[in-house]
Amino acid sequence: MAACHILRGFVIIYYITAPSCTAPQGASLVGWALEALAVLKVRASAALTSLLWFLIFIRLPREHFLLHILRGPRRYKMNYHHHQHATSSGSRTARRNLEFGRTYVVRPKGKHQATIVWLHGLGDNGSSASQLLESLPLTNIKWICPTAPTRPVALLGGFPCTAWFDVGEISEEGPADWEGLDASAAHIANLLSTEPADVKLGIGGFSMGAATAIYSATCFALGRYVNGNPYMINLRAVIGLSGWLPGARSLRNKMEGSNEALRRAASLPMLLCHGNCDDVVPYSYGEKSSRYLSAAGFRYVAFKSFDGLGHFTVPTEMGDVCSWVSARLGLDGSRP
Repeated sequence: MAACHILRGFVIIYYITAPSCTAPQGASLVGWALEALAVLKVRASAALTSLLWFLIFIRLPREHFLLHILRGPRRYKMNYHHHQHATSSGSRTARRNLEFGRTYVVRPKGKHQATIVWLHGLGDNGSSASQLLESLPLTNIKWICPTAPTRPVALLGGFPCTAWFDVGEISEEGPADWEGLDASAAHIANLLSTEPADVKLGIGGFSMGAATAIYSATCFALGRYVNGNPYMINLRAVIGLSGWLPGARSLRNKMEGSNEALRRAASLPMLLCHGNCDDVVPYSYGEKSSRYLSAAGFRYVAFKSFDGLGHFTVPTEMGDVCSWVSARLGLDGSRP
């Protein structure tokens, strides 16, 4: 069995390096290699792991990726390539001492009316998100695109990559890593805390980033994180693409008995989008998340289904996001 795992590891490396191989494009190659480590349970030596990462990153520049992986081999599509502005971010989680990566900022080209923090998926970074967002016709929005800490991820057998929290599986019961979710939500709130008082604030994301954004919405409604610390940001919009609600089944019980929590939940518009061919975060999880949120008191949850869409974004979906954001935040207009 051990020999079989090692052989599979060398097959992965051969697939990446052999010039005769037809490699997947963009993030798919990296996603395929990383997911093979999880799905095939490859237990390579530290040297083999380092070599695999080296081969991945010299072959495919990270700034051209959108890597959104959770399980199984995937194909991803992204056709947005623009420049972005970058700033540094050195925030750390309080207890784990995990350092958040670089934060990228896309400045508004028109009047600054809203700021939205956008969260990438598992294994990705803020650069990829900023390239997508800069192409959108939302000239009055400032986009802040942070990078998650690099941490061991249980789903990948402890293999380290950027992740907003540790995840072993998607579950309606809730993640084991509430501490990681709290730390990421607090980091996002900190990024929004310095925005001008007259600017509307929102959070959005893809896949694991969407899960973190939706979790932040529940913190806003409850007025606190799971650890009991107060949540101080006044959110005006939350967007989740191909994501899920962490701890979905317990949310209603947390909300019951608090009129203030129900009032805040009822004031927050949310847009959840999901492809019905998503085999990474199943479509049913997105649909159930919408129902759980509505049952808990979130009155303005819009759920949009996309036929034939897998675990990636397409211009049609992003166009719907633009229309929804413009209407909900009352933006002055958009460029053609």
